[in-house]
Amino acid sequence: MLIGLQNVTFEFGARVIVKNATWHLNAGERIGLIGYNGTGKSTLLKVLVGQYSPSSGSVEKSRDTTIGYLHQDLLSFDTNNSITDVAMEAFEKVVALQKEQHELEKILETKEDEQLLTRYMDVLHEIELLDGFDIRYKVEEVLHGLGFSDEQLDKPYKQFSGGWRMRVLLAKMILQSPDVLLLDEPTNHLDLPSIEWLEKYLLNYKGSVVIVSHDKFFLDRMVNKIVELYQQELHIYAGNYSFYEQEKAVRIEMQKRAYENQQDYIRQQERFIERFKAKASKAAQAQSVQKLLDKVERIEDTDLDRPEMRINFTVGKVPGKILCTLKHVSKSFGDLTLLKNANAEINRGDKIALIGANGKGKSTLLRIIAGTEPFEGERVWGHNVQESFYAQHQLESLHLNSTILDEMNGSGAGKTELEYRTLLGSFLFHGDDVEKKIKILSGGEKARVALAKTIVSKANFLMLDEPTNHLDIHSVELLVEALNRYEGTIILVSHDRYFISKTANKIWEIADGHIKEFKGTYPEWVEWNERMAAKDGTQKKEEKQKPAPSPSQPKQSAEPKQAVSKETKKELQKQQKLFQQYEERIAQLKEEKKKLEAALSASETYSDKNKYTETETAYKKAESELSKLNREYEQVFDKIVELENNAQNT
Repeated sequence: MLIGLQNVTFEFGARVIVKNATWHLNAGERIGLIGYNGTGKSTLLKVLVGQYSPSSGSVEKSRDTTIGYLHQDLLSFDTNNSITDVAMEAFEKVVALQKEQHELEKILETKEDEQLLTRYMDVLHEIELLDGFDIRYKVEEVLHGLGFSDEQLDKPYKQFSGGWRMRVLLAKMILQSPDVLLLDEPTNHLDLPSIEWLEKYLLNYKGSVVIVSHDKFFLDRMVNKIVELYQQELHIYAGNYSFYEQEKAVRIEMQKRAYENQQDYIRQQERFIERFKAKASKAAQAQSVQKLLDKVERIEDTDLDRPEMRINFTVGKVPGKILCTLKHVSKSFGDLTLLKNANAEINRGDKIALIGANGKGKSTLLRIIAGTEPFEGERVWGHNVQESFYAQHQLESLHLNSTILDEMNGSGAGKTELEYRTLLGSFLFHGDDVEKKIKILSGGEKARVALAKTIVSKANFLMLDEPTNHLDIHSVELLVEALNRYEGTIILVSHDRYFISKTANKIWEIADGHIKEFKGTYPEWVEWNERMAAKDGTQKKEEKQKPAPSPSQPKQSAEPKQAVSKETKKELQKQQKLFQQYEERIAQLKEEKKKLEAALSASETYSDKNKYTETETAYKKAESELSKLNREYEQVFDKIVELENNAQNT
């Protein structure tokens, strides 16, 4: 056992979060911690790491267990250091040793000191044992996986927004490789490519992982156990989220039957007692039955106790066939071009999902359609369009000092206070709840207020930017059902694959400054992409295997082409020869590096200081040269591809 709860009860003020709970996390487990909004999942993680102390029971932790905990409060951290330097802090010991190494090198350049030389060699040996010469490569690999470009790696951490900062801290935590990773809604800050990368990384992670997430796809692929926080108890299911859904349904059905059977038994016994308790001959027997009945452990009824939002989008007017047309739209931020002469059309009944990596312009395009983002080009509204925009960042769209009721009054829908209170009641805000200020609400509560404002508008065109953030899985399912009943048109941005797959009938992807449209569902789009990738891979393989045409017998073409210039041919032959030389030299260096690695690990090298220094220097030189050659090798390869393409097109 790495960490766990033993008979833990935790009370948050007058509210009981969990009662007499026992749960042990073992090595190799990947656990999804789930529950309805407000049940206390994030609070339970804080109990696990010791931020909160249990009212009774104990939190058990192995002495050597290390824990990484990703949560919203980390965003208060700030620094002028680059994001690479922040992530490098994961290797605290190696960074300290490298600093000492550089200081010793400076001293040893100017004077000879046997003691300092010995320490220098010890430092190099410690760095080698900690695999410290590759830490920058590891850091860059993880940052790239989480969506950072090469140009961003040296930028200051403080220049990035909250979501990107959280990615840096996630990278640092992953690189620390703790025994236990506790991740609170990690996918809220990631785009689809980064979520897929994180899935692959965590599936091969050697430690154990506990994830709080509303992303059903992510949980299905990631976890091998579900822990549900329900009615102040922990219920454990050995499987992924889909298994949990099936198993819970079976468990509820079995409990329902047991409850009904027990109720039948109780009614029979009570009838017997009532009938014979007054008869002298049967009174003793009736008393005995009553005692047995009093000892029966009652089975609870199985009606699900869960918050039920009633989401019902309504349409005021029926719009024309075309709701919005984008003509020759261009949008840039400095040197970054997101859209260039892009065209698109939104038709009545479309339910469009805008997908792709962060930074490609999805939210920007949504704001352009909504009319809140300046751009070049033309946006034309259709007839009778009534739009409503659900903003990604709730703090931008809600007024922090307003009450919930004030916020609804400011929506411009012209409803009475009673009508607003009724609507807010369907979003779980009852009685005096509507007088709460926006600034004290949780993320999930703010999301519900914003949804209520969207619904009250009676819009026939909804623009939704990350509407599932901060909603629990059940609330996401209710939103899916409501959008499927909605008779209007939708364009949405989301990283939740379950949500997209259940709502969208078209996929938009921004690529090379243009809007690419796929008419179909998200699963169909994924299948089509995989098919195209496989086809592309087969074509490349065939082209690679196909023998190159002889210079004396040029490749025939259906269309006449101009002869390839002598200069192009000459340059191509030169680059191909250079490419072969690089391949041979890289192979030699790899073999040389392998031998030096073996020499460094040999005891006879350690025992001879001069020999160790000489071998270490040779190893670092080989490593540096190999890195340089690999870069040049790739440049030559790119040059050959360019020349071959030019030759084919002339």
